[in-house]
Amino acid sequence: MSSRSEGRVFVIGDIHGCPDELDALLRAIRPEKDDTLCFLGDYVDRGPASRDVVDRLLDLDGGVAECVFLRGNHEDMLLSFLGRGGHFGDAYLDNGGGTTLRSYGLAPRPDPEAAALLPAAHLAFFDRLELKRDFGASLCVHAGVRPSVPLGRQSVEDLLWIREEFFDAPHQFNKFVLYGHTPRREIDIVAPYRIGLDTGLVYGGALSCLELRAARLWQVQRFSSHVTQESIADQLGGAVLA
Repeated sequence: MSSRSEGRVFVIGDIHGCPDELDALLRAIRPEKDDTLCFLGDYVDRGPASRDVVDRLLDLDGGVAECVFLRGNHEDMLLSFLGRGGHFGDAYLDNGGGTTLRSYGLAPRPDPEAAALLPAAHLAFFDRLELKRDFGASLCVHAGVRPSVPLGRQSVEDLLWIREEFFDAPHQFNKFVLYGHTPRREIDIVAPYRIGLDTGLVYGGALSCLELRAARLWQVQRFSSHVTQESIADQLGGAVLA
């Protein structure tokens, strides 16, 4: 009998309100029983259809594959804006939050009643997002880690927002850190330390997905339904991802 640990593990970068490319990716990878899909956060903001993205993810969560949904800094800001915890809600509208509010039929301005106007299932989704998920040889987080701090003592702010400190020094955690948050033209591979999977979909780039055991990169460009795949095994220097 197979177990979920024998299935494929896919790690998917920032979506930012672009459901069509997510749909194309899912049609290509065809999640099956025992597979795991790990999303790195930033489902909302900037792009035109954040509500549709969350609907897709909720539908997917009821399917055959296990789904892991991490919290991005944009979901964290949204929660703060709605008065449900989180951080930096006062900066939400300056960071693309207006498009998300409009996707829910709300005006892009502070409104103490905004949370009550969102679907209950969507609020519950935002509330339950995880901060990290460990797959053995790979650790999935939204933004990165602080290299000098043990994994069990990483701050929420660093996991959701860190950039330069993560990039400037190698960590000693003996695993790849898979992250989104910082958009680049190509995935960021620094073996055996990190792989960045935010390739700027909402800015005209691509949605990127890494299949761990096969070391296979799946990508779909903005406004396209064509999904490409390629091996990145040669770039890993013999290291494994799962």
